[in-house]
Amino acid sequence: MSADDKGYGFKITVVGDGAVGKTSLIKKYTQGAFRKEYIATLGTQFSKYEEIIDGEKVELFLWDIAGQDSFQALRQRFYTGSSGTIVVFSHAEEQLNSWEHVAKWVKDIRQFCGGIPMVLFGNKLDLVDESTLDANNTRGDVNVEQFAKEINSLDIIKQVL
Repeated sequence: MSADDKGYGFKITVVGDGAVGKTSLIKKYTQGAFRKEYIATLGTQFSKYEEIIDGEKVELFLWDIAGQDSFQALRQRFYTGSSGTIVVFSHAEEQLNSWEHVAKWVKDIRQFCGGIPMVLFGNKLDLVDESTLDANNTRGDVNVEQFAKEINSLDIIKQVL
């Protein structure tokens, strides 16, 4: 395959509350890097991941959308043209409300992007005792899986960065 071959390109929006680890997730996936210090995303940040799959070039254009409420008015423009989305929430104790806001992010994406493919991504598992994520916990596997079915999520991913 030559560098001039077009292949396939997909815009993937990555959404969720501020500080849930969206930028770290993207950096880890695209560069294999991880930074511990938190730097808020202003508006949106772009990354590209490229791979040859079955002889075809596939490019993912990852749009890291700022999660702070102050950027709400800009998000609709950033969502335009999205092929899929990753909704990120945090398992960390100090960000318990990020799970409670997942439905808001799903509604926002559905409103502006229709029924594009969606993946739920539970981040920061390294900061909690996984045994506490049982059926009695709103972020427990049973509850997350049930919600994923309700919104027709393609998958549920739990990650330690």
